[in-house]
Amino acid sequence: MQLASHLKSFAKVVATAGLLAACATASAQKSQLLVYTALETDQLKAYQEGFNKVHPEIELKWVRDSTGVITAKLLAEKANPQADVVMGVAASSLALLDQNGMLEPYAPLNLDAIMSQYRDKKTVPAWWGMDVYGATVCFNTVEAKKRNIPKPETWKDLLKPAYKGQIVMPNPASSGTGYFDVIAWLQLWGDDNGKGGGWKYMDGLHDNIAQYTHSGSKPCNMAASGEFVMGISFEYRGHANKAKGAPIDLVFPKEGLGWDLESFAIHKGTKKLAAAKTLADWASSKDAMILYGKNFALTAQPGVAPKLEHVPADYESRLIKMDFSYAAANRERILNEWNKRYNSKSEKK
Repeated sequence: MQLASHLKSFAKVVATAGLLAACATASAQKSQLLVYTALETDQLKAYQEGFNKVHPEIELKWVRDSTGVITAKLLAEKANPQADVVMGVAASSLALLDQNGMLEPYAPLNLDAIMSQYRDKKTVPAWWGMDVYGATVCFNTVEAKKRNIPKPETWKDLLKPAYKGQIVMPNPASSGTGYFDVIAWLQLWGDDNGKGGGWKYMDGLHDNIAQYTHSGSKPCNMAASGEFVMGISFEYRGHANKAKGAPIDLVFPKEGLGWDLESFAIHKGTKKLAAAKTLADWASSKDAMILYGKNFALTAQPGVAPKLEHVPADYESRLIKMDFSYAAANRERILNEWNKRYNSKSEKK
């Protein structure tokens, strides 16, 4: 009886050891992807949960910062890349990375469903879009009434003396939102190497700017809290703040809206290429687009996003034609010129 008891105990130990070994093997087999992103922090959880629901075997590790910071980090790491995937970063930034030979072309399973204007034009694209984010002015109606300040309707309205010291906007060197605003104004009114109408417009706007922030969300948050009357931001943050009850109206200036795409790319040289392609296939799927559509009025697959309250039904037709190649090729020159003229009002880092 004693021998039988010892054998039974030994068998339990062996079984437990076998189970632990199997768990260790499963854990070792779980692939981890390092994903560089400029997605809003309050979006990451839902996207990660959506992906892990169908692919629990791949762990996503996020490195998150604003667009300009993530772009600069990727460029600085060019000789020794760390990221496996770049997800939710501006198409203008990914076009720049592509020009630097840093992206691994891949056609995800759902590429044909993505509209041609929202993806890299190559047959096997280096990057493709997830959703559109575009310019919005968050206007605090309560603070404006106290100061007897009228609501603007156009970009040119923002030059009026009544708005002096009441406008905040994102710094284009830090924020993708700030950069697409600058690109839009240069495309609308002219660049001409610092001498065009777009720069003249920004000279006038600068006189009324209280501060340039390092985040695209912050100007709308500051307007929502009443710190300033107006914040130049993007429609997701405006929609989210208004939905929470902030006393703001969303203004979509009549001349046209700058915009960019939250986009996806695989980093060249990743040692996790199979897992990166799996994430790309999911991120381009209708299920993923439905998640993006909860935050943005336009997704790269058409007809997926429900209408966002407070965002006009004709929103897409208000977007100007953005030249991402121009935005990428001229980024350094434009930001150097912008910094030289306006950086004195940027918030401290």
